[in-house]
Amino acid sequence: MSETPDFVNAPFVLPVEPVAPERIGIIDLYLPEGATGPSPAVVFVCGGPLPAELPWNRPRDWPVYRGYGSLVAAHGAAAAPLQLPLHEYADFPRAAQALAQAIETLRADPRIDADRIAIWFFCGGGPLISGWLRETPEWLRCLAATYPVLGSRPGKELLPEFEPARALAEAGALPPIVLTTVGLEDPLIAETEARFVEVAQEQGVRIEVIDVPNGHHGFDFMDDTQESREAVLQALKSVIDSLK
Repeated sequence: MSETPDFVNAPFVLPVEPVAPERIGIIDLYLPEGATGPSPAVVFVCGGPLPAELPWNRPRDWPVYRGYGSLVAAHGAAAAPLQLPLHEYADFPRAAQALAQAIETLRADPRIDADRIAIWFFCGGGPLISGWLRETPEWLRCLAATYPVLGSRPGKELLPEFEPARALAEAGALPPIVLTTVGLEDPLIAETEARFVEVAQEQGVRIEVIDVPNGHHGFDFMDDTQESREAVLQALKSVIDSLK
Protein backbone atom coordinates (compact mmCIF):
# COMPACT_ATOMS: atom_id res chain seq x y z
CA MET A 1 0.00 0.00 0.00
CA SER A 2 3.01 2.32 0.00
CA GLU A 3 2.45 3.03 -3.71
CA THR A 4 0.16 6.02 -4.14
CA PRO A 5 -3.35 4.92 -5.25
CA ASP A 6 -4.92 6.72 -8.19
CA PHE A 7 -7.73 8.13 -6.05
CA VAL A 8 -5.31 10.20 -3.96
CA ASN A 9 -4.67 12.55 -6.89
CA ALA A 10 -8.12 12.30 -8.49
CA PRO A 11 -9.67 15.74 -9.06
CA PHE A 12 -12.73 17.01 -7.22
CA VAL A 13 -15.87 16.68 -9.36
CA LEU A 14 -16.70 20.38 -9.22
CA PRO A 15 -14.64 23.16 -10.79
CA VAL A 16 -13.54 25.54 -8.03
CA GLU A 17 -11.22 28.50 -7.77
CA PRO A 18 -8.44 27.24 -5.48
CA VAL A 19 -8.10 28.90 -2.09
CA ALA A 20 -4.78 28.60 -0.28
CA PRO A 21 -5.38 27.29 3.25
CA GLU A 22 -3.63 28.43 6.39
CA ARG A 23 -2.14 25.45 8.22
CA ILE A 24 -2.71 25.50 11.99
CA GLY A 25 -1.51 22.21 13.45
CA ILE A 26 -3.90 19.51 12.24
CA ILE A 27 -6.24 22.16 10.77
CA ASP A 28 -6.18 23.52 7.23
CA LEU A 29 -8.21 26.73 7.39
CA TYR A 30 -9.88 28.06 4.23
CA LEU A 31 -11.29 31.55 4.73
CA PRO A 32 -13.87 33.27 2.51
CA GLU A 33 -12.49 36.21 0.59
CA GLY A 34 -13.61 39.64 1.73
CA ALA A 35 -15.26 38.49 4.97
CA THR A 36 -16.17 41.55 7.07
CA GLY A 37 -16.68 39.69 10.33
CA PRO A 38 -16.36 36.26 11.92
CA SER A 39 -17.35 33.50 9.50
CA PRO A 40 -19.31 30.33 10.25
CA ALA A 41 -17.23 27.22 9.73
CA VAL A 42 -17.53 23.70 8.35
CA VAL A 43 -15.13 21.16 9.88
CA PHE A 44 -14.26 18.24 7.59
CA VAL A 45 -13.46 14.87 9.14
CA CYS A 46 -11.57 12.94 6.46
CA GLY A 47 -11.75 9.17 6.05
CA GLY A 48 -9.62 6.44 7.55
CA PRO A 49 -8.23 4.63 9.38
CA LEU A 50 -5.03 4.74 7.31
CA PRO A 51 -1.63 3.48 8.51
CA ALA A 52 0.59 6.32 9.71
CA GLU A 53 3.58 5.13 7.68
CA LEU A 54 1.84 5.56 4.30
CA PRO A 55 3.52 8.48 2.51
CA TRP A 56 0.20 9.47 0.92
CA ASN A 57 -1.72 9.48 4.22
CA ARG A 58 -2.33 13.23 4.08
CA PRO A 59 -6.01 13.48 3.14
CA ARG A 60 -6.24 17.22 3.73
CA ASP A 61 -3.79 17.55 0.81
CA TRP A 62 -5.88 15.41 -1.54
CA PRO A 63 -7.64 17.34 -4.32
CA VAL A 64 -11.08 16.27 -3.08
CA TYR A 65 -10.68 17.92 0.33
CA ARG A 66 -8.89 20.93 -1.14
CA GLY A 67 -11.89 21.16 -3.44
CA TYR A 68 -14.38 21.04 -0.59
CA GLY A 69 -12.39 23.63 1.34
CA SER A 70 -12.29 26.04 -1.59
CA LEU A 71 -15.96 25.39 -2.39
CA VAL A 72 -17.13 26.20 1.13
CA ALA A 73 -15.00 29.36 1.22
CA ALA A 74 -16.55 30.44 -2.11
CA HIS A 75 -19.97 30.15 -0.47
CA GLY A 76 -19.11 32.49 2.38
CA ALA A 77 -18.07 30.13 5.17
CA ALA A 78 -14.73 28.99 6.50
CA ALA A 79 -13.70 25.39 5.92
CA ALA A 80 -11.39 23.26 8.04
CA PRO A 81 -10.32 19.81 6.79
CA LEU A 82 -8.46 18.00 9.57
CA GLN A 83 -5.53 15.58 9.68
CA LEU A 84 -6.66 13.38 12.58
CA PRO A 85 -4.52 10.68 14.23
CA LEU A 86 -6.76 7.89 12.92
CA HIS A 87 -4.52 5.05 11.78
CA GLU A 88 -6.28 1.92 13.13
CA TYR A 89 -9.56 1.08 14.83
CA ALA A 90 -7.99 1.43 18.27
CA ASP A 91 -7.34 5.11 17.46
CA PHE A 92 -10.95 6.28 17.51
CA PRO A 93 -10.80 7.56 21.13
CA ARG A 94 -7.72 9.70 20.53
CA ALA A 95 -9.04 10.83 17.15
CA ALA A 96 -12.27 11.94 18.86
CA GLN A 97 -10.23 13.92 21.40
CA ALA A 98 -8.15 15.51 18.64
CA LEU A 99 -11.32 16.45 16.76
CA ALA A 100 -12.81 18.15 19.83
CA GLN A 101 -9.57 20.02 20.50
CA ALA A 102 -9.33 21.17 16.88
CA ILE A 103 -12.87 22.52 17.00
CA GLU A 104 -12.11 24.45 20.19
CA THR A 105 -9.00 25.90 18.52
CA LEU A 106 -11.13 26.91 15.56
CA ARG A 107 -13.86 28.45 17.73
CA ALA A 108 -11.28 30.50 19.62
CA ASP A 109 -10.04 32.06 16.36
CA PRO A 110 -11.46 35.62 16.09
CA ARG A 111 -12.06 35.08 12.38
CA ILE A 112 -14.55 32.29 13.16
CA ASP A 113 -18.10 32.65 14.46
CA ALA A 114 -17.90 30.31 17.45
CA ASP A 115 -21.68 29.90 17.54
CA ARG A 116 -22.09 28.61 13.97
CA ILE A 117 -20.20 25.39 13.34
CA ALA A 118 -21.05 22.34 11.19
CA ILE A 119 -19.14 19.04 11.16
CA TRP A 120 -18.99 16.97 7.97
CA PHE A 121 -17.78 13.36 8.17
CA PHE A 122 -16.51 11.17 5.34
CA CYS A 123 -15.98 7.45 4.84
CA GLY A 124 -14.24 5.73 7.78
CA GLY A 125 -14.38 8.90 9.85
CA GLY A 126 -18.13 8.34 10.21
CA PRO A 127 -18.00 6.67 13.65
CA LEU A 128 -16.64 9.93 15.08
CA ILE A 129 -20.12 11.42 14.68
CA SER A 130 -21.21 9.38 17.71
CA GLY A 131 -20.00 11.69 20.46
CA TRP A 132 -21.64 14.69 18.82
CA LEU A 133 -24.95 12.84 18.70
CA ARG A 134 -24.82 12.07 22.42
CA GLU A 135 -23.75 15.55 23.47
CA THR A 136 -24.74 18.31 21.07
CA PRO A 137 -23.59 21.84 22.00
CA GLU A 138 -25.72 24.81 21.00
CA TRP A 139 -23.09 26.07 18.56
CA LEU A 140 -23.29 22.87 16.48
CA ARG A 141 -25.70 23.76 13.67
CA CYS A 142 -25.44 20.70 11.41
CA LEU A 143 -23.97 17.19 11.21
CA ALA A 144 -23.27 15.95 7.70
CA ALA A 145 -21.88 12.64 6.49
CA THR A 146 -20.93 11.51 2.99
CA TYR A 147 -20.61 7.77 2.15
CA PRO A 148 -19.86 7.21 5.85
CA VAL A 149 -19.19 4.04 7.79
CA LEU A 150 -21.87 4.18 10.50
CA GLY A 151 -21.36 0.94 12.39
CA SER A 152 -19.29 -2.17 12.94
CA ARG A 153 -18.60 -4.61 10.13
CA PRO A 154 -17.25 -8.18 10.25
CA GLY A 155 -13.62 -7.97 11.33
CA LYS A 156 -13.93 -4.22 11.91
CA GLU A 157 -15.64 -3.95 15.26
CA LEU A 158 -16.10 -0.54 16.84
CA LEU A 159 -16.10 0.27 20.54
CA PRO A 160 -19.71 0.70 21.74
CA GLU A 161 -19.26 4.44 22.19
CA PHE A 162 -18.43 4.76 18.48
CA GLU A 163 -21.56 3.03 17.17
CA PRO A 164 -23.52 5.92 15.57
CA ALA A 165 -26.94 4.20 15.52
CA ARG A 166 -26.63 3.45 19.24
CA ALA A 167 -25.60 7.05 19.91
CA LEU A 168 -28.53 8.29 17.85
CA ALA A 169 -30.95 6.20 19.89
CA GLU A 170 -29.60 7.88 23.04
CA ALA A 171 -29.58 11.42 21.63
CA GLY A 172 -31.59 14.38 22.80
CA ALA A 173 -32.33 17.43 20.66
CA LEU A 174 -30.21 17.40 17.52
CA PRO A 175 -29.36 19.81 14.70
CA PRO A 176 -30.23 18.78 11.14
CA ILE A 177 -28.38 15.74 9.78
CA VAL A 178 -27.43 15.60 6.09
CA LEU A 179 -26.50 12.11 4.88
CA THR A 180 -25.21 11.40 1.36
CA THR A 181 -25.30 7.75 0.27
CA VAL A 182 -24.34 6.01 -2.98
CA GLY A 183 -26.12 3.29 -4.91
CA LEU A 184 -22.93 1.33 -5.60
CA GLU A 185 -21.78 1.26 -1.98
CA ASP A 186 -20.08 -1.69 -0.32
CA PRO A 187 -23.10 -3.67 0.96
CA LEU A 188 -21.65 -3.89 4.47
CA ILE A 189 -21.25 -0.11 4.67
CA ALA A 190 -24.72 0.40 3.16
CA GLU A 191 -26.17 -1.77 5.93
CA THR A 192 -24.72 0.53 8.59
CA GLU A 193 -26.18 3.57 6.83
CA ALA A 194 -29.61 1.95 6.48
CA ARG A 195 -29.68 1.10 10.18
CA PHE A 196 -28.73 4.68 11.06
CA VAL A 197 -31.55 6.08 8.90
CA GLU A 198 -33.99 3.62 10.43
CA VAL A 199 -33.11 4.74 13.96
CA ALA A 200 -33.26 8.41 12.92
CA GLN A 201 -36.77 7.91 11.59
CA GLU A 202 -37.82 6.03 14.73
CA GLN A 203 -36.50 8.91 16.86
CA GLY A 204 -38.09 11.61 14.74
CA VAL A 205 -34.71 13.13 13.90
CA ARG A 206 -34.45 15.69 11.10
CA ILE A 207 -32.41 13.82 8.53
CA GLU A 208 -32.02 14.62 4.85
CA VAL A 209 -30.85 11.67 2.77
CA ILE A 210 -29.23 12.56 -0.55
CA ASP A 211 -28.83 9.44 -2.67
CA VAL A 212 -26.48 9.14 -5.64
CA PRO A 213 -27.99 6.08 -7.38
CA ASN A 214 -25.11 5.48 -9.79
CA GLY A 215 -22.40 6.69 -7.43
CA HIS A 216 -19.46 4.76 -6.06
CA HIS A 217 -17.95 5.16 -2.62
CA GLY A 218 -15.86 8.27 -3.28
CA PHE A 219 -18.20 9.51 -6.02
CA ASP A 220 -17.08 13.11 -5.44
CA PHE A 221 -13.71 12.30 -7.00
CA MET A 222 -14.31 8.95 -8.73
CA ASP A 223 -17.45 9.68 -10.76
CA ASP A 224 -17.17 12.70 -13.04
CA THR A 225 -20.91 12.98 -13.67
CA GLN A 226 -23.64 15.57 -13.40
CA GLU A 227 -25.32 13.35 -10.82
CA SER A 228 -22.21 13.60 -8.63
CA ARG A 229 -21.97 17.36 -8.99
CA GLU A 230 -25.63 17.87 -8.15
CA ALA A 231 -25.33 15.69 -5.03
CA VAL A 232 -22.32 17.63 -3.74
CA LEU A 233 -24.07 20.94 -4.33
CA GLN A 234 -27.27 19.76 -2.66
CA ALA A 235 -25.39 18.64 0.44
CA LEU A 236 -23.37 21.85 0.45
CA LYS A 237 -26.51 23.99 0.23
CA SER A 238 -28.09 22.18 3.17
CA VAL A 239 -24.98 22.57 5.32
CA ILE A 240 -24.48 26.24 4.42
CA ASP A 241 -28.17 27.00 4.98
CA SER A 242 -27.94 25.51 8.48
CA LEU A 243 -25.24 28.07 9.33
CA LYS A 244 -27.28 31.12 8.35
